Amino acid sequence: MASFMEYLATALFAIAIIHTFSVPVFARLANRGGPHAGLWHLLSEVEAVFGVWACVLLACMALLSGVGEAVNYIDTRNFTEPAFVFVIMVVAASRPIIELVNMAVRALARILPIRNELAMFFVTLSFVPLAGSFITEPAAMTLAALLLRDAYFRKPGQDGFKYMTLGVLFVNVSIGGVLTAYAAPPVLMVAQTFNWDTAYMATHFGWRAALAVCINAGVLTFICRPHLLDGTLGSPQDETAARPPVPLIVIAIHTLFLVGVVLSAHHPIVFLAFMMLFIGYAHAYKRHQNPLLIREGLMVGFFLAGLVVLGGLQKWWLQDLLAGLSPMVLYWGATALTAVTDNAALTYLGSLVEGTDELWRYMLVAGAVTGGGLTVIANAPNPAGFSILKGCFPDGAISPLKLLLSASIPTLVAAFMFLLPNSF
Repeated sequence: MASFMEYLATALFAIAIIHTFSVPVFARLANRGGPHAGLWHLLSEVEAVFGVWACVLLACMALLSGVGEAVNYIDTRNFTEPAFVFVIMVVAASRPIIELVNMAVRALARILPIRNELAMFFVTLSFVPLAGSFITEPAAMTLAALLLRDAYFRKPGQDGFKYMTLGVLFVNVSIGGVLTAYAAPPVLMVAQTFNWDTAYMATHFGWRAALAVCINAGVLTFICRPHLLDGTLGSPQDETAARPPVPLIVIAIHTLFLVGVVLSAHHPIVFLAFMMLFIGYAHAYKRHQNPLLIREGLMVGFFLAGLVVLGGLQKWWLQDLLAGLSPMVLYWGATALTAVTDNAALTYLGSLVEGTDELWRYMLVAGAVTGGGLTVIANAPNPAGFSILKGCFPDGAISPLKLLLSASIPTLVAAFMFLLPNSF
């Protein structure tokens, strides 16, 4: 039977979800000014929501069970993922890495037999999310969001286009990381337990994900083609800064830092050491840099840490719920549950269920990654994209409800692709 603290944690988790959907209200209050504008601004920051309510939980735990119990609970949580997302955001968002990705996107766009304006947009929403299978999903999200912000999102208005693009981006990043066994958080949590390697992921998940990513990006490009061609939505050349190009040696060194962080993703001391060296190098050659995303990265890390704290006490209801579902019901249930829980936590709890077969496991993970674009909390990289792009929307806030609606169609496309016949 669940304890009082677990009931309390679930209640606070529900309040945090409601708060997430309410941030546009707080943003409008903050923009009106007044003596409490600062407080409303804090409550309008999506990245702060789960961290704030996690602090409330810890304060209640300390009062009801003692400070030692609260400290012990924190000590038993794994904060590797929040720390990694913070580090990878800072490194991947550096100007040399962005220029490298821009060069790759332009090269791929030239190969496609369509107008360059269309090809650039398509490649940004397809190639970059799929690259997340190799450079990790948080890095892919950071890079794609920055490319979209600088090329297409800076112009005021065009909210419909921005929400449609955001929905496709979140869904494509969530499913684009399943070509390998280490890049997507929900896959990483179960790969060893289920004995899934990269070959298994590529043959069972990867080709389906790649098709869905290309379909989503292609359909959106087709819908927006008149505006992309006439320049209404901007173009990749709009924001070209009059600065000397970054030397290739600087790009190479930054790439080595990025590779080092990716390879040490499970070892916080190592990737944090890379982070410190990277900051020192970036400061030494700051003429080749844009401002580092330190604040944005810390806020995203705070959000994910809060999700870890609050999510750690949801096992009492979530695991039993998953265990009682048939594979098909599990698939759609996992897709829906992912919208209100982190998909990595969902798959981890599912991996603890005993006596499952291969079909049940496939449906669990497929559903978790399929629903990973529906909300900001559904997938660990989403807060990174949210943080980078929110300033391009009215009141500096992204409506979670509009995001949910805009991601629904791309989610259904992914859902259909993962249901294509397969032999188990």
